Amino acid sequence: MSSLPRRVKSEAKAHTSEDDELPSFLNSSSESEEEEEEWEPKSKIAKRPQLSKKNEAKTKKVAAPRSSVARKKVKKVAIKEEMDVSVPIAPAEENRMQLLKPKEEDVGTKRKTLNQNPEVPKKMEINSFQGKSAKSLETDEKPSTSVSVVGNQVKHEKSEEDFAAEEPPVKKIKLTTCPEGKPVKNLGGKIKEEFEMNWDIVQALSEITNVEAWVCANLIRLFQEENTIPFIARYRKELINNLEADALREVQQALEELRTVAKKTHTMIQKLKKEGKLSGCLLTALLNCRTLEELDHVSAPYKTGSKGTKAQRAKQLGLEPAALSLLQNPMELNLFSYIRPNTKGLSSIQEVEAGVQHILADIFAKDKDTLDFIRKLCQQRYICIQSALAKVSSKSGNEKDIDKFQLYHEFSCNIKTIQHHQILAINRGENLKILTVKVNIPDGVKNEFCWWCVNERWRPKQFLKPELMRILRNSVEDAYKRLIYPLLCREFRSKLTSDAEKESVMMFGRNLRQLLLTSPVRGRTLMGVDPGYKHGCKLAIISPTSQILHTDVVYLHSGQGFREAEKIKRLLLQYNCSTVVIGNGTACRETEAYFADLIMKKYFAPLDVVYCIVSEAGASIYSVSPEASKEMPDLDPNLRSAVSIARRVQDPLAELVKIEPKHIGVGMYQHDVSQTLLKATLDSVVEECVSFVGVDINICSEILLRHIAGLNANRAKNIIEWREKNGPFINREQLKEVKGLGPKSFQQCAGFIRFNQEYIKTFCSTKKTELGSHALLTKAGAQGKKKSKPTPCASQQPNPLDQTCIHPESYNIAMRFLSFIGGNANDIGKSDMQQKVNAVIQKEGLEGTAKRLNTTVHTLQLIIDGLTQPEGFDIRTDFDKPDFKRSIVCFEDLSVGTVLTGKVENATPFGVFVDIGVGKAGLIPVRNITEAKLSKVKKRRSLGLGPGERVEVKVLNVDIPRLRITLDLIRVL
Repeated sequence: MSSLPRRVKSEAKAHTSEDDELPSFLNSSSESEEEEEEWEPKSKIAKRPQLSKKNEAKTKKVAAPRSSVARKKVKKVAIKEEMDVSVPIAPAEENRMQLLKPKEEDVGTKRKTLNQNPEVPKKMEINSFQGKSAKSLETDEKPSTSVSVVGNQVKHEKSEEDFAAEEPPVKKIKLTTCPEGKPVKNLGGKIKEEFEMNWDIVQALSEITNVEAWVCANLIRLFQEENTIPFIARYRKELINNLEADALREVQQALEELRTVAKKTHTMIQKLKKEGKLSGCLLTALLNCRTLEELDHVSAPYKTGSKGTKAQRAKQLGLEPAALSLLQNPMELNLFSYIRPNTKGLSSIQEVEAGVQHILADIFAKDKDTLDFIRKLCQQRYICIQSALAKVSSKSGNEKDIDKFQLYHEFSCNIKTIQHHQILAINRGENLKILTVKVNIPDGVKNEFCWWCVNERWRPKQFLKPELMRILRNSVEDAYKRLIYPLLCREFRSKLTSDAEKESVMMFGRNLRQLLLTSPVRGRTLMGVDPGYKHGCKLAIISPTSQILHTDVVYLHSGQGFREAEKIKRLLLQYNCSTVVIGNGTACRETEAYFADLIMKKYFAPLDVVYCIVSEAGASIYSVSPEASKEMPDLDPNLRSAVSIARRVQDPLAELVKIEPKHIGVGMYQHDVSQTLLKATLDSVVEECVSFVGVDINICSEILLRHIAGLNANRAKNIIEWREKNGPFINREQLKEVKGLGPKSFQQCAGFIRFNQEYIKTFCSTKKTELGSHALLTKAGAQGKKKSKPTPCASQQPNPLDQTCIHPESYNIAMRFLSFIGGNANDIGKSDMQQKVNAVIQKEGLEGTAKRLNTTVHTLQLIIDGLTQPEGFDIRTDFDKPDFKRSIVCFEDLSVGTVLTGKVENATPFGVFVDIGVGKAGLIPVRNITEAKLSKVKKRRSLGLGPGERVEVKVLNVDIPRLRITLDLIRVL
């Protein structure tokens, strides 16, 4: 079977060398009609077979042999392209896909062909759609061939599927190791929503994200197959060169942007075609666009509703031939012949010259080479962005708002070195009409550009008379001043804003991750306090398993403090609670002082009470949400927030996922950035955190389940219903019985769902004794005809591997590894297992063992981690716990040089805010955070601190009027 693609490939090679009909669908503007025809959607082309048949009948003798050649050609070219499409994935053959030996030779030949024919990859897209090669032929063919092309589109798809089947290593291994891997059929590459452009999406993505091209190609495929980021980051490491989740998100966002550009470009092409405005040059210019700014620039003059550009008005007056003649054949140009005394715009030689100038300026400003030259020139020069206080705002503005932007009243900075937070601040000031902003491009750039245009790029083919040379020079200056300079300013501002927004969103994501992964405080009874003045402080006492034991309201700040102290002491002693969690909202300082005072006096003896302050951001919103009403139906919303505050310390992840991430308040300028991008990123971070921590399927809440990779609200609800109806899940395989959880969902979520083996063994043993014959019959009766769902424990057996992070698709390899080291699945997480694994790895080495088991190093490492991690292992143990205190410091007590410990509250690009317990967070400027001061033990994603980390700081400056504290980082605790 493998001989087929090779044979076809050699035929295709021979053919392309004979007839060079592979060049792109873009030829010259004279063929604009054919080009327009070819750019219709497939659905439209498919609707017109009869018309073409008539044409074919008329010219039957001539057309018949030609169309048969076309048929062959299309098929061959299609297969050739398919082969090339698979090339970017080649580096994966050493990795996850484990291509078989004979096929590795195939991959080698594919690589060679890629190197030999550099033109093909240029036109080829990883996600090229089926009609592509058909289209490339249609440009040169007569209309009569359109039938054969339409006919061949079906054949083309067939051949593509055949070829997909010719890549068994990819599919077979996935299907054998992962029986649920049905969606992998798409690996052959039928990506229909992609639109063809003049640039290759893989290369473009690689350039934007600085990620290797083969990794980008794999990621496009993985995202196309609806794989989630947590799944890719953990179980497809070798396909993505071990990238982290943040990097995957960046690639995904860049891919979405490129696809948006491609989609909008094709919408614009269809629109312009309908209006009859599409020429060959314009089509080329549109298909070259890589950003929405470029697309807007190229398509702006053709948008309906505008009165038309100066160039369009000049073209309507018939001056286009004169403008083109000035560049091509100036000796024969006579501008006086264009004068029409009674026509506005042509009544004098000055008006004619102005019209020609506008047309030339328009040609220069839309030329790709010209724009590339000016952009390159700008990269080499000092270009700065400047902001100043707006004249209007200085008269009528709010003093307080104006003072906020004091730093930017006379601000200038190179666009290469400006910080992201500065861009966002300037933009906000401009939106509030407090600042005016401009981009300053030096005159040297203009002078060099004008010289290059006149003497190099647009140099006339013949000698120019002085008056025509003057028109050319004026046209270049006009193009720069009126069209190119504003475009460059828009591009610079847009790029800076876009980068700043992305950084702001990524920073929010990093802070959110750190907050969600705060180490849980297990095994303690906690008292949550939601502070308040008039309406009192709300109390909630929760058990170590998060059950609500008691709720109450105490009035500590209305002269009844002493009497209420008795009540608090009684509650703490009654429930043996020695940890108080205070929300950081209104009256937090006073409540903290109240508890600190009682603790100092040892009022709660014999209990050694400690307290901590926790962010209550989003608690109020959550307390009135439908989820809270469902979870705590009998509680007053005010008391619900106290419960939420206590649970945030007990299990931060489980509690914080209930709140919309943007309300958690650890971002920077989050209200100014794209809300869709922010929501998508934060939801993705929550999904990543919940998945990587993992959930115990038999005890976790529906809200937590929703955020597991591959699950959503409906699937989570169905899992909970199945659990209530059938009892606990025994193993991962049972998840397939849940309604709505298909093979793809199972593949994505299975690795992140845990099963507590002790709980399942206890359940199974009690169930066996309880279930009599009558119970079994009633159970069978209740299930009715659905024989596929047997009674739990009757046929289902617990699998010890289900408590690990090992994916079911790797169970086979894990069992082979266990027998190889002489281990037992029941010893998972025990020291005995660790010793056996270490002994084998020291002897054989990781790579040697992986080769012996016919797997990859990354998969083997994951299996080793799963087998050696102790039972109940939690990745959050590496992160910091809340900071428990017994005493308090006031703002006024602070003095320069005081050394304090605190907890990072928020991180921004300009510094880190630290809660040092004085009611106002202090700032460690980014220049004071150096590598030497950071913890060496801790794995760091970047040179920075994140929310929740404990630090030792020294006070550098206290600004009491502005309530600002500047700190220096001594060390990370």
